[in-house]
Amino acid sequence: MKTEHKDNYIILRDEKDNVKDFADFLTRTQDQFKDDNVVIDIQKYGKLTLDELLKFLKLSFTHRKGKKSLVIVNDTIDIDNVPEEIHVVPTMQEAADLIGLEEIERDLGF
Repeated sequence: MKTEHKDNYIILRDEKDNVKDFADFLTRTQDQFKDDNVVIDIQKYGKLTLDELLKFLKLSFTHRKGKKSLVIVNDTIDIDNVPEEIHVVPTMQEAADLIGLEEIERDLGF
């Protein structure tokens, strides 16, 4: 896994070629980044199925419960089919913007 630190979040990228294994790995090692806002960059996988994306559901739910943002970047998934418990955006800039908005909401008590 490659990690890139930004001002208010970290970017996690898979170095292998299996999105399901990456989701399982992140779920098992979540304690390493539980105190950070996280962007999971899975653009390299191209077209994903909803089933593959749902492998990140538990991770997303747990991370958001801890009052931190988790955003997945992939521009091939149909956003209308994604449950609201998972934030998926098509670009890294939109991921950064969403994290900024969620931080403001948390600061305001929402």
